[in-house]
Amino acid sequence: MLLKVIRGFLTVLGLFIGTGIAWWITSILNNHGIVLIPVYQELIIYLTFGIIFGFILFISSKRLMSLTVKLTNEIELKLQEIPITDVVFGAFGLIVGLVIAYLISSPINQITPPWVSILLTTLIYMLLGYLGISIAIKRREELNWLVSLRRSQKDRGTAGVYKVQPKILDTSVIIDGRIFDICKTGFVEGPLVIPGFVLEELRHIADSSDILKRNRGRRGLDILNRIQKELDIPVEIYEGDFDGITEVDSKLLKAAQSMDGKVITNDYNLNKVAEVQGVAVLNINELANAVKPVVLPGEEMVVQVIKDGKETGQGVAYLDDGTMIVVDGGKKHVGETIDVLVTSVLQTAAGRMIFAKPKTMDKVG
Repeated sequence: MLLKVIRGFLTVLGLFIGTGIAWWITSILNNHGIVLIPVYQELIIYLTFGIIFGFILFISSKRLMSLTVKLTNEIELKLQEIPITDVVFGAFGLIVGLVIAYLISSPINQITPPWVSILLTTLIYMLLGYLGISIAIKRREELNWLVSLRRSQKDRGTAGVYKVQPKILDTSVIIDGRIFDICKTGFVEGPLVIPGFVLEELRHIADSSDILKRNRGRRGLDILNRIQKELDIPVEIYEGDFDGITEVDSKLLKAAQSMDGKVITNDYNLNKVAEVQGVAVLNINELANAVKPVVLPGEEMVVQVIKDGKETGQGVAYLDDGTMIVVDGGKKHVGETIDVLVTSVLQTAAGRMIFAKPKTMDKVG
């Protein structure tokens, strides 16, 4: 039904175009006194051109509609790849450019002949519209005060409470499971957003033939189920997708940009890529390292030496949070709980490492 209506509309449009061209031709013929057809010349010209152009648009209507749909889909895909901030600033710049073009073109419209003023006006609108978009996008960092002002008005609730940015969970942090305990403590505010493509990846992992992958995928699905049922925190499913992008991490960053949210992850590489693209990240591993107790050289500790170290005479112990303690001369105390004295603390990308020596050795020395 819709197809018939569109084809009918295009046919009528063709008739109008044909009669417009016929009017232009008959005007020229009448001005010059030219007679091509002795009887009913204007009527025949109107009918001929109207029928021809109506028939042309009727025949080509399917082709025109398919091209329109294809063009619309391509524009939609391109717009999905553009950050929402660029779209907003670009639209703002276009409006400003067109307003300036309107003010400038007003006196130009008085120029004769008319075709010169029409040409100049068109060029001015195109040039200033393009410049408005280009300048607004390139200088968006300097216009961020507008966004900050808008957020300060929008995000403040009626009781003076600010809304928070959504937190988007990636696959690794869901499988890791610690996000449940962190949310349970109340240190992470919602809403938690779970993209549909992350759920799809979890499902594929849970259906893997590899038993280890299958267990990890099922663990992730169980964690999500517990978050939804046991925690008093809003959980949303993001159904959006990005057809031109295949990698889940890239889709995740695009989703974060479109929602102006933060990504929660423990993936080191994703964290670095997000920093490059300007996406805020909450890294679970960095949080774990940050909340480990501070240990200073000279402090005393009680540890259990559980195995030999890499170097001669060393023993290795661990704190409750998993921090490794290398005990110099601790090899002979393997299996014993002893007092040690901290000598130094080393902070690495993987975490914190403590070096110590038995307290009795220090006394003897």
